[in-house]
Amino acid sequence: MKKLILAATGVATAVVLGACSAGGGSGAPAGAAAPAGEVAPVVTTTSPPPVPVETTTSAPAPSSTPSSSEKPTTTKPKPSTKKPAPKPKPKPAAGVPCSITSGACVDLSAKKTWILRDGAVAYGPVPITAGKKGHPTPVGTFSVSHKVKNYHSREFDAPMPNSVFFVPGIAFHSGSLSQQSHGCIHLSPGASAKYFSTLKVGDSVQVVR
Repeated sequence: MKKLILAATGVATAVVLGACSAGGGSGAPAGAAAPAGEVAPVVTTTSPPPVPVETTTSAPAPSSTPSSSEKPTTTKPKPSTKKPAPKPKPKPAAGVPCSITSGACVDLSAKKTWILRDGAVAYGPVPITAGKKGHPTPVGTFSVSHKVKNYHSREFDAPMPNSVFFVPGIAFHSGSLSQQSHGCIHLSPGASAKYFSTLKVGDSVQVVR
């Protein structure tokens, strides 16, 4: 009988110890120290690694208009340092005794006159009569000073149509081609009209002998 009781007690003790070691049922409260001779089980929990979040940065859309701080650059062409070649001076007209290239040329010996433009004959030659003895036509290079369409000489009481003056009191004008003048250059009516319309104030007049 005594042996039977001891055996039963050992079985009960073994059951209790087995339940505690398994960690289930009614064990020791949390945080209680483990009995002497036993190692408390170490429980480790592993958290899952964080899932990486992909972030994308979109590039800014290109702007079609420059910002206010950006000024467009323009390249100005450098001015040319080369000087234009001077135009060659015209040469005197061939067959004309005067050295001027533009204006009126008068040859007293040949009794002819021409209108010249840029080294070429623009009109003529046409016949003339010039000053008589005591009233010679001056020789030299002069300039047209003024023109009078219907001039009348008070000194000689004579009409002088189409007068083109190049010396005080001396002019091209319509007059007799058979009688000499008092220094003026007589032209036919048609020639005097041409000289009056063509010659301008400031044009050269050269008279040679």
